[in-house]
Formats: sequence, structure tokens, C-alpha cells
Amino acid sequence: MKISLGAKTLLYPAPVWVVGSYDKDGKPNAMTIAWGGICCSKPPCVAVSIRKATYTYGNIMEKKSFTVNIPSEAQAAKADYFGMVSGRDNDKLAAAGVKAVKSTLVDAPYLEEFPLILECKLLQTVEIGLHTQFIGEILDVKADKSVLNANGSPDIEKLKPFIFTPESRRYYKAGGFLGEAFSMGKAITKPE
Repeated sequence: MKISLGAKTLLYPAPVWVVGSYDKDGKPNAMTIAWGGICCSKPPCVAVSIRKATYTYGNIMEKKSFTVNIPSEAQAAKADYFGMVSGRDNDKLAAAGVKAVKSTLVDAPYLEEFPLILECKLLQTVEIGLHTQFIGEILDVKADKSVLNANGSPDIEKLKPFIFTPESRRYYKAGGFLGEAFSMGKAITKPE
């Protein structure tokens, strides 16, 4: 029997992403988010949900673009810091020793030290309540060579992303290999 926990944001696990943006004066900013995911395959799109009160919200509305920066375990403290302090009053990138690089396809910075980057053009906003969902078309994915496998795709064991658990407010390493997708289920026989 299941126990009711009530209506909460308890989807496990949540990603740890850092959203890069420029303000109206071109100052780079980074904000850590956990409310996000892929939302369309054609065109390739990602959705991030951000509160209106944040500096990043205004930046994305102004520039109509953003980046999603995927940190590895080595950047965990920096990613955590980017979610603790507002860029409105602080130069978070300088404090964390992170370099902002101008994206080639969108008017938003990406973080040089982070190994996997999505450059996104804002397609749509959805007002949900406390958060606004920004849907961005992924115009390019950039990756450090060090996190790619022999086929040129990101390798999770090299990337070493980490995850967030909303209720406990903790970060965890991604686990090990479990099995092949779209293959493990073949072991279940069809009903007769």
C-alpha cells in the first residue's frame, strides 16, 4: 500500500543544470535550476522553469535565448553556488572563477569549464504559476572532447553529471550501468 505524501515537487531525480544568460547590458549570469528536461525531439527542444523574481527570468525575456550548462561532479560546488546567490547584485562567475564564453548561435554565454552545453533560442514561454517555463530550441550542443565516447557522443561515465533530490536538498552521483534501453524489456514475454 502506498502512503500519500501530498502535492509536492518530488520527481526523483532532478537534473542539476546551470542556465547562462546575458542581461540588457551584456553582463553574463549563471543560475542553477532543477526544474527542466527535454520537451520535444523535432525541433530539438529543452524546457526550463524559472521564477519571475529571478535575474535570469528578466535576462531570458530580454535576450530571447539561454544556454544550458551541464556540470560534472568536479563543478558541484560552483553549480551549488550559482543557485545560492543572485547575479543581480553579485558577479557570480568572477567569484566562482568561471569564464563566460559568448555562444556562436545565440545571445547567451556558456561556461567554459562545464563539459556539455546546449545553445537555445527561446521559442515559447508558458506561465504556470510561481514559475514560467521557457521552451528553447536547441540550436547546437557543444562538448569537451574528454567527455565523448568513440562514436562522438557524450559518455555519462566521462561526463559524470550529478543529480538533485528536492525534498532532502542533496546532490548525488549518477549510478552505474544498469542495462541497454529498448532491450531489457524484451525479457518480458507477451501475454498469450
